[in-house]
Amino acid sequence: MKNQQNINNKRFLFLILFLFSTSFISLKTLKKVNIQDIRISGSELFSQNDVVNNSSLKLPLRLIFIKTNFLEKELKQNLSLKNVSVNRELFPFGLKVKVNTRTPIAYGEKILDDEKILGFIDKHGVFIDKKNADEKNLNKLTIQVFGWKEKFKKILSKILIAQEDYEFEIGKITFSPNGFLTIEEKDLKTIFLGFNPNLINYQLQIINNLKNEFKKNNFSEKIDNIDLTDPNRPKIKVFKP
Repeated sequence: MKNQQNINNKRFLFLILFLFSTSFISLKTLKKVNIQDIRISGSELFSQNDVVNNSSLKLPLRLIFIKTNFLEKELKQNLSLKNVSVNRELFPFGLKVKVNTRTPIAYGEKILDDEKILGFIDKHGVFIDKKNADEKNLNKLTIQVFGWKEKFKKILSKILIAQEDYEFEIGKITFSPNGFLTIEEKDLKTIFLGFNPNLINYQLQIINNLKNEFKKNNFSEKIDNIDLTDPNRPKIKVFKP
C-alpha cells in the first residue's frame, strides 16, 4: 500500500514537472525576437542589421512565427552566400544564423538597370556583391569577368574550372550585351567563342591543345586572335609585318 502511494506521488510529481516544462517552452516560443536576439556565426562580414535588411523579417516577431526555411533562401540569394542555416533556439533565446561564404576567384562586373555594379565571381559562376566578399586574398585575383548575367553562370563556371585543370591562363572573360562570348588568354590573345554554350567543353579542349602546340615553336607570339565560333573550323589571325 505504501509502495503504491510512493509510485502515485512520483507520477504526480512527474506530471507537474512535465506540465511546467511544456508551459515554459510554449511561453518561450511565443516570446518576441528582437534584433539583439540574432546570433551570427561562420563569418564576421555580416551583422544583425544585414540579416534584417536583406530579408522580409520584420522584428519584433514571435519566435514560433519565424519561417526559417524562407529566411534561409532570402539570405542565401541576397547576401551571395554558398549556404546558410537559420535555427530557432530557446536556450539562449533567439535565432542562430550560420553562414558559409563564397570564395572569389575573379573580379566581376554586371549591369543592372543601366548601372554598372562591381563585385566578384566564384568558381560556380555566381556573382558576389563587393560588400559581401571576404577581402582576404583578393589581391591574388588575376581574372576579370565583364557582362555577367544569371544565365551565364553555368558556362562561366566551366571556363573557370577548366582554367584550373588545363594549361592556359585566362585573363579576361567578356559577354557582350547580346551574349557573344570572348576570352583573352595570356599567349593566345583574343579568342572568339560565340553564342552557343553547348560547344564550350569542346572549345576549351581546342584552346588547351592550341596552347600546348604553339608553346613548342613560339608561334603564339604571332597570333592576333583565334575564332572558335565553329570549333571544327578554327580560324587563326596572325600579325602581318
